[in-house]
Formats: sequence, C-alpha cells, structure tokens
Amino acid sequence: MTDTALLTQSLHQLLSERPYVRDFFAALNLTPPDDEISLGAFLDGIPAAHLEEFALDHATLTSQCVDFITQMEAFQSSETSTVREVTIKAGVDKSGTKEQQDLILRSGEVVCVVGPTGSGKSRLLADIECLAQGDTPSKRQILLDGQVPDENRRLSGEQQLVAQLSQNMNFVMDLTVREFITMHAESRLISDVAQRVEQIFTTAVDLAGEPFTLDTPVTALSGGQSRALMIADVACLSASPIVLIDEIENAGVDRRRALDLLVKEEKIVLMATHDPLLALSGDRRLVIRNGGIAAIIETSDEERQGLGQLTALDKKLSRLRDQVRHGERIIFDLQQLAE
Repeated sequence: MTDTALLTQSLHQLLSERPYVRDFFAALNLTPPDDEISLGAFLDGIPAAHLEEFALDHATLTSQCVDFITQMEAFQSSETSTVREVTIKAGVDKSGTKEQQDLILRSGEVVCVVGPTGSGKSRLLADIECLAQGDTPSKRQILLDGQVPDENRRLSGEQQLVAQLSQNMNFVMDLTVREFITMHAESRLISDVAQRVEQIFTTAVDLAGEPFTLDTPVTALSGGQSRALMIADVACLSASPIVLIDEIENAGVDRRRALDLLVKEEKIVLMATHDPLLALSGDRRLVIRNGGIAAIIETSDEERQGLGQLTALDKKLSRLRDQVRHGERIIFDLQQLAE
C-alpha cells in the first residue's frame, strides 16, 4: 500500500487490520478515536504542543508512522518464508578427518542426534543454528533449500532458523501463562491472539499431564509444565523451521505426542537424546563421534515394530513406578509384566 493510501485510509479500518499501530500511538501517549476519521487527518489534528514533548513535528510524525507500518508489514511477510530442506555439507571431525557424506534434513522429519557427552552433538547443532559456511571448527557448510544463504539471512535477528528447547527452563518474568503467550503472539503480529493463546494452553496442559491454568504464574510452573508450554509454543506459534530439543526424556512430558505435534506442524526436528526409545522414534539417527558424523542410520521396519513392543513395556513400568511412588503395594511376576 502506498503512503497516500495509508494516510487516507479510515483509522478504524486501519486499526482493525493492523492492531499493532496502537502500540505506535501508545508510545506517544495518544488515544485514537473510534470513528471514520482518516489516519492523515488524525495525525494532523494532534496539537503541536503535545508533539513537542517527543521532539516531533507533524511532518516527522507522519513519516515515522508510515515507516513503522511499512516495516511491520515487511516483518509480517518475512514470517511466511519457509525452509523445506537443510543440507549439511560434510566437514571434518576433531582430528581433521573428512566426514563421509553430506546430509539433507527435510520438513516433517525427526532426526535423532546420539553420542556420548563431549562427542560433538552441540557443535553440529551450533553449525546449523549459525548457518555455518566453512567458518567453524567443523568446516561444515549449511545450505537452505539447496542454496547458500545470504548474509542478511545469517545475521537476521528477526528470523531465527532454530528454536531451541534446552534441558533447563527458567522463567524470570513476573507474568501469567496467559500474559506470556499473549506477549509472544502479539510480537509475531498474530491476528487471532485469543484463539492462539487458547490453542497453545490446551496443547501444553495435554502434553504436561499436570493441570495448570492460564492465570498460573510462569515462575510457578513445574519443570514438566514449563517444557510442555514451550513445546506447544514452538509448535503452534514459532516461525522457526528447525526445532532442537535437548534430552526431551528429562522433560516430564508425553514424549511421543510432543514429537508428533512438532512433525505435524512441518518442522525439521533434531533431537539430542540418550534414550534408546526416543532414538528409535526418529526417522534417522546421526551417530556423533570425535566431533564428526560417524554414521547415518535409517530406522528400519524391524526397529519400528520392536519400538512398539518396547514402548508398551515402558508404559507398564511407568505405571508401576507411579504406584510405588504413591505407596501402593504391588505383587506381580516378571512373566506377567512382559505380556
């Protein structure tokens, strides 16, 4: 939309289509009227004495308002960009030995990163996050949809390629769950904020298995509730096409459902894990050794069938642990458990 079209547009319509403009007015202690006055007429009608408090005149105010709307529209359009494939060009391990092959990560795929502590899992994930171009210790190169990303994409603070969920989730803001999600939704310029807040909250409670409310302070959430909230937030709101989850087995959430949710949202999921069941849940396993990708293992049909049996047994053990935790007396034999 041209500058002239913006200035002649009804202020009521403008605020309805672009609610973020209210923030621009709020910063100048202005309350826009709820009528059909045009944006230009409203700006021209602001007393000069009021503008002097902010070191502005009418021309500067109009210019800044138009620039603000234009930049916010550019931000909104950039949020729709997607990455369907991430190519990791082979680098070197800690000894300088060349990795065996390139790797392509695709949307809707779960790739598990496995290896002992210190093997180099974090280096691989950091290379993806910074879109390495042979300028990191591993010498790997990252391509987006087969192309070398430009410098603006690499250095952008607005479009983060990777959304990372670490093991430790510590909130320092004195906000309720509702306020926290609302703030993030508004920062993403979401039009249906209330609906998105409800979606994320419902998903988080479902994942956590522990009830909490929208009025619960985020600082009062348990570790599992915090991780569930952030997983739901990433799946339903984050624009990042790649999600890194560090040891979700320690999250206290429904692990399988969390992964299914992220895959459903067409994210590329990389999961660093020491849990054999989760490792088998991925489409592929990257075995990291001495700083390099030592092997890429496709999950076989036989492994998937075995995973179902192991998952069922794991659920039985979890129920028994819960019963023991609550002081119930349990009598069973191993043969019954294995059935």
